[in-house]
Amino acid sequence: MASGGPSAKSVALVGVVVVIVLATTGVWNPFPKLWSWITQSDPIAPGVATWQTAIGGSPQSVTITGGAVVVEYRTSVEAYGLTAGVQLWKSDADWAGVAGGDSDAVVVVGRLLTKGYEVLDPATGAVRRRDTAATAVWTYADAILDLRCPAAGECELTAWEPRGTKPMWTVSTAGIGFVLNASNPDLPDTQPIGNDRVDARAAGPKPLPGLIGLPGDGKVQIIDTAQGRVALTRTPSRNQRVAVVGSRVLTVTGEARDGTCYYGVVAHDPPSGQPVWQRDGLNLRTATNDCKQERDPAGGSDVVLGVDPVGRPELIAAHDGRDLWHGQKDQAVLAVNNSYALIRSADERTVTARSFSRGSVAWRRTVNPGASASLTPYAAIIADAKPSRIVALSPRTGGVLTEARTDAKVFAAGPGGLILVSGRDMAYLPYASAPAR
Repeated sequence: MASGGPSAKSVALVGVVVVIVLATTGVWNPFPKLWSWITQSDPIAPGVATWQTAIGGSPQSVTITGGAVVVEYRTSVEAYGLTAGVQLWKSDADWAGVAGGDSDAVVVVGRLLTKGYEVLDPATGAVRRRDTAATAVWTYADAILDLRCPAAGECELTAWEPRGTKPMWTVSTAGIGFVLNASNPDLPDTQPIGNDRVDARAAGPKPLPGLIGLPGDGKVQIIDTAQGRVALTRTPSRNQRVAVVGSRVLTVTGEARDGTCYYGVVAHDPPSGQPVWQRDGLNLRTATNDCKQERDPAGGSDVVLGVDPVGRPELIAAHDGRDLWHGQKDQAVLAVNNSYALIRSADERTVTARSFSRGSVAWRRTVNPGASASLTPYAAIIADAKPSRIVALSPRTGGVLTEARTDAKVFAAGPGGLILVSGRDMAYLPYASAPAR
């Protein structure tokens, strides 16, 4: 008896062969459109983002400046136009930093294990200035600092205007270049309170502090950046840590005794080196469980976060040691700068913004347990959970600037909006955009 018609597998195989023949002969090729459909990304913030674009990989940092969005990767840096997200330029670099503001913004790039750096225009990528000797560079909203060590045991710290071609000042320092290299190496100051939903550098470059500390050879040299001179040198002991906070130099001590750690803080005023205030029992959380001093204190440039002897959080003005806020157990400070603190209630259902200038609560917002928050000059950012949502609020009033239901990470906050990144996609959320429902 004759067999039945062709099997489904045979028909499918013939169909595949026909498509391949058509594609290879140039008659009809569905594969590019098919691959584009497979790799098409989901919208990061549908109905809220003005644009979304694919980027070159997982970013190290993203900065909004000078009408551009500067994206730093491990081995390159790119810039995209803020208006439409179109790529403006790309450059090979192992590190990058942004200095200046909208009118004088620049991008500083360099190579690891290679002295020197280049200063690029953020809109075109053109080289504005080139250096061949510096080993470390710090980028600020109003200055660039670089460190070079031309001879053993001798170094020089130089300050530049972001687009300047002549130094503002140069100061000789001790030989410390071997511990400081590349872009924005860590200095003994305050650190932001981090979280997984907002990048720690989202606020962009900060203004150059009046004092900075340069560590090296077991000492910390305190540099007066207005005068361009070494104002003070501190040599911490094994159980101490020095941090420059605003106009004060804090020496934090953690002494292991009787099975516990005994803490104390002394604030000194350069250049006299005289103590201005001191607090026994104040834990700035700079030590590990064995009292070893390994971390800088959390806070803003003139505010530090501490814990009192019974475990209650407190915020202290570094200038005079005043308590700006003293909380209760299980309350948590989610973010702090010189103007505001975002404090989560013990039940994790409310975030309160406290204004230091007013000495009172500025606003409150209901959140879900597990929410985190960050502060930038332009927006207070709440990253809510279950469901995941990003909300940008006015730091002064708590009014909503933009809102989106998304699990993307905030990488940058500028004067006009947020940059969110999910995988290899980047989106721009302008303020005053329609909130997600």
